[in-house]
Amino acid sequence: MGGADKPGLAVAGRTMLERAVDAVRAHAPGARVIVVGPTRESPPALYVREDPPGSGPVPALRAGLAHVRAPRFALLAADLPRLTADHLAELAGALDGTASGAVYVDAGGREQWLTGVWRTDAVRAALADYPGRSLHGLLGPLDPRRVALADDRAEFDCDTPEDLARVRRDLDRDT
Repeated sequence: MGGADKPGLAVAGRTMLERAVDAVRAHAPGARVIVVGPTRESPPALYVREDPPGSGPVPALRAGLAHVRAPRFALLAADLPRLTADHLAELAGALDGTASGAVYVDAGGREQWLTGVWRTDAVRAALADYPGRSLHGLLGPLDPRRVALADDRAEFDCDTPEDLARVRRDLDRDT
């Protein structure tokens, strides 16, 4: 996206970050929302930063997880404008008594590590001894439930200007 502030890009009148947080709050009203990134006026949340800022998803997870108080948490990217409470309910429902987490997989079978629901203790234990920087290396060994994304559109997350244009066109039309 050419260095753009992806979470701050607007889709259907809301930033992508606001849309993701809206989905969390619709799924779990009153849930504590922790955003790893620069502080913003909206959405209201607890904002924390990884050290050093911009150092990647594993340091960001460490920074955010330090503030999680619940037995489960959602690990989400901020570029998921199609994310809904129903998606989070589906992931939470897949997290049965034995699973450490549940993640969406794309049409190619690849885990989408930044679209998942996890048991807090399992991830904390994995992070305690993890020296790496890869979410796959950290979360893969936890053997999460893999959930096929029913609406597997390429732009479920927005990685390119074309993805963003498609999702804007679709969601603007729907609002």
